[in-house]
Order: sequence, then structure tokens, then C-alpha cells
Amino acid sequence: MEQKNRLVIVVAIVALIVGAIFASFGRVLFAAHTPEVILPSGSAGAGDLPGSVSQEQNYQRVEVTTDTVQGVVATLVRPSSYYRTLSVETFWPGGSSAAQVQVWADGGWTHSVQTQPSGVVRHDLTGQDTLYYWYDGAQQYQTAPADEKSSDLAQHIPTYETVLELNPEEITGAGYELRGDVPCILITVQRTGSPSLQRFWVSVDNGLLVSAEMEEEEQLVYRMTAYSPVQSPCPADAKFSLPDGEILHTVGE
Repeated sequence: MEQKNRLVIVVAIVALIVGAIFASFGRVLFAAHTPEVILPSGSAGAGDLPGSVSQEQNYQRVEVTTDTVQGVVATLVRPSSYYRTLSVETFWPGGSSAAQVQVWADGGWTHSVQTQPSGVVRHDLTGQDTLYYWYDGAQQYQTAPADEKSSDLAQHIPTYETVLELNPEEITGAGYELRGDVPCILITVQRTGSPSLQRFWVSVDNGLLVSAEMEEEEQLVYRMTAYSPVQSPCPADAKFSLPDGEILHTVGE
């Protein structure tokens, strides 16, 4: 009887081990045949942008439509540390103006330097719920409360993540498109009760806004472009300091 009990215990232990091995490796075997959903990379050509399936790399690209684009945008994450330049243009009947903007971002802090059409240079430094702003040559600065949208507003660019808050019916177009040779997700928005039509081009590589446009009554009134390469992480010599010399942030800290 004792020998029989031992045999039962041994069989039970062996069955437990086999079950554990199957549970551990079986998931890997099944998962190996499950396509991974990813976005096109920056190396994709213009013909590779629409959703497609690659047998060799075993992944499936997400098809971006008006129904799925909010979910796709929700997966994008901007880099936490970078430097880039952009241009902001405004248009009106018979004229236009353009401002050039440099942007340094690191660790939740953003310093934007905007050269206005008049030649005046404005600094905006945001972080820790506060916006600091001043003009070149000044020793004094002003402050204002800041939130997650303040940095974009200081650069005079739209915060494209607001499309996540839209009624899906306000999204009238979506897809993949090259913008300035950068593979992007295109979102077209027509807000209820508004005459303005907005377009956002968001990089699939880094989640940053590459371009944006606004039209009113089919006339272009605003355009933002950022086609220059993005430097990430932010250069170590970037300055997050006030005009009086006070350092508010050091890159990498």
C-alpha cells in the first residue's frame, strides 16, 4: 500500500512538471504565430504606407481610418528629450507672415525660442506648472500658470492629442501620408459648429507633430511645419535658465 501511494505521488509530480513546462513554452509557441501590430517605420517608402501584412517579418500594420485613428494616436508617445526647429506661418487676404521656432525639451521642461517676423526674439520656458517668458535683452521675466498644453501653445502649434477628446463624427479623414518625406498619420478634423477645417500630420517614428494646417472657408489661414531632423536626446548644453542666470533644469537630471 505504501509503495502504491508513493507511485501516485510521483505520477502527480511528473504531471505537474509537464503542465508547468507546457504553460511556460506553449504560450511562446502560440505567440510566435500571432502577428504583432506596429506602425510603419521611417524607412518605409511611399508605397509601403497603407496597411499591409508582411509574411517575412511576421507583423501587421495598423490600418488607419476615421474609426481607428483615435486608438492609433493614443499609442503614440513623444520623446521626453529632444531638440528640433519648426516654422509657423499665418495667412490673410493679400499677405502672410512666418516665425521660426527652436525647441529644447528634457525631463518635463521645454524651452522654446521664437524669432518673430519683426525680428523680436521671445523665450518661453515651461515646467513644474509654471510658464516663464521674456524677450532677448531683458533682465526681467513674467510668469503664468502652465498645464500640459502650455508648451505647445507657447510654440504656437496645436496640441494634436486633443483629437482623443473629439466626437468620432468630427474626424472626417485619416490615413498614412508622407509629409516633408516623413511618414505620418494624417488626421482631418471638422469640429461641430466651426467653420475651421484642421489637419494634423504626426510622425509615426517619434510621435511629434510634423505639420498642421487650418482652413477657414476653404482658405489656408495657418500652417506649421517641422521637417528638419529631430535630435534626441536633447543636447547636453541646452539651457533651461532664466535671464537673470537662475538655472531651473539641467539636461539629464
